[in-house]
This record gives sequence, C-alpha cells and structure tokens, in this order.
Amino acid sequence: MADTHTLIDAYLDHLRVERRLSANTLDSYGRDLRGLGEFAAGRSRSAGALDRHDLEAFVRDLMGRGLSPRSVARTVACVRGFYRFLTLQRRIAANPAEDLTAPRAWPALPKYLTLDEVDRLLAQPDTGTPLGLRDRALLELLYATGLRVSELVTLRAADLNLDEHWLTCTGKGSKQRVVPIGDEAASWVRRYLAGGRPALLGRRTSPRLFVNARGGPRGLSRVGFWKIVRRYARQGGLTRPISPHVLRHSFATHLLERGADLRAIQAMLGHADLSTTQIYTHVLDARMRAAYERFHPRA
Repeated sequence: MADTHTLIDAYLDHLRVERRLSANTLDSYGRDLRGLGEFAAGRSRSAGALDRHDLEAFVRDLMGRGLSPRSVARTVACVRGFYRFLTLQRRIAANPAEDLTAPRAWPALPKYLTLDEVDRLLAQPDTGTPLGLRDRALLELLYATGLRVSELVTLRAADLNLDEHWLTCTGKGSKQRVVPIGDEAASWVRRYLAGGRPALLGRRTSPRLFVNARGGPRGLSRVGFWKIVRRYARQGGLTRPISPHVLRHSFATHLLERGADLRAIQAMLGHADLSTTQIYTHVLDARMRAAYERFHPRA
C-alpha cells in the first residue's frame, strides 16, 4: 500500500491535469486531504488503509472540532472523490467512502476558547493604565457573565451590586435578568471603578459603566469592543479568529463542562427557549464521541 502523501499527490495531479481545476480549488482539496492524512496517521495507518468505520469517525471528528455543516459537507465530498479515484486506479480494492455523508442533524457547534486561551487573553491588558484597567474589567466581566456585547457595553454603574456579586442587565425584548458575578471579575471591576473610570472620565459624567477616554457619555460601542478583543487576541498569540461572542460561548461551555444545570445556563444567557441553550450540549457530545472512538478497544 502506497503512503498517504503519494496517494494524495496522485489525486491532486489528476485533478490538476485531467480535470483542470483552479489553483484555489486544488488548495482547498489539498487542505481537506491533509486533514484526512493527519487523522489516518493518528490511527497509525495510511489513508488508503482506512475503512468505512474509520471514515465515519473522521466525519464525527470534523463535527466535534466545530466546523460548519457546509465545511464538513465539502470535506466529505472531497474524500468521496479521493477514494473513488483510488478505486478506479486500482490502488485500493474497495471504496470505503461510497455513500459517505455528513450527519445533517448536527448543527454547527459554537466556537469557544480553552481555559488556557482565556487566561492568555485576559492577561493582555496593561493594568497599569486606566485603559488597561477598563479593558481587563471588560474581558473579565464578559467571561464571568456571558453577557451579549450589546448588554455589556450598555451596562450602567448602577446595574452592579458588587458586594452581593450580581448585576442586572436588559436583554432582547427589553427583558431584564439577574446574572451572578464571580470574585475575580468583581475584583477587577472594583479596581476599574476606583482608578480607571475616574481617570478616563475626567470632569465628564456618564451613566455607562465602561467609558472612553474621549467622546460623549454614550460610552464604549460594540464595534469598539470588538476591536479591543481582536487586538488582545492577536497580542496574546491566539491565531484563530476571536470575537466577543466567542467569550460568551466559552462562558457557557465551561460551565456545562463542570456540571452546571442547563436551565441555569439558559437563565444566565437570557435565552427565551431552552433549545437555543442545548447547542452547548453538542460540544460535550462531540468530545465524548471523539474520546470513545479514540480509546474504546472495540470502537
């Protein structure tokens, strides 16, 4: 059996020479097939030695990594073409990918950070400056509460009860909810209120909790906060795209991983329907499936 690189190169040459696919399409096929090759190597096999059971596990692994259904469907189509080519070329005896499909029932999983990535992101602001104090308090509070960005930037100082560790926010449909705040986030917000916010406001006043060094009383905007998160993610060496909503997803996923009740998470996130919150259970389902396929002796 030829090694994986030889098989992939042969297929890509076929697509380039005989089917005259564009360079961009070839790059896309190459990425998908390299992913298949890495999966095969993880099982100590060549891609040509994988069977149908392995390929189904590969598809589940793609879903478990949070790829969109469209991306998974594209990869599956590429894999089917690859094995059809290998079969026609008599490089393998039978086609293990015939009728291989991506599970349509699985929704796209929310993107979230690992605990290490959260720590790296939160550590980036220079808390020796007023802006750094504000940004650290912003990030800590978002991760601690899972607020929507619009809810976070419109918070008023009067909405917080730091002594009792909770805040009140107004979400979609003008519905109010109470959300707990952890010790770490409460501590950083106190530091910001004591030293950062007064320095940023100067002689101005604002009802908003989070304010800019310049500008009117409206405070920080959603776009402004998005730029802050992107800058600190880049500064912290987080290579994948990070948005404020990823911290909201991280909040919910990390709570669920540690045994939090789904109804409690629903209330904290402000979801009107539990089915919206249940998307986070798919993260755990995908991890369990991947672990089972990897470690169970008869999987």
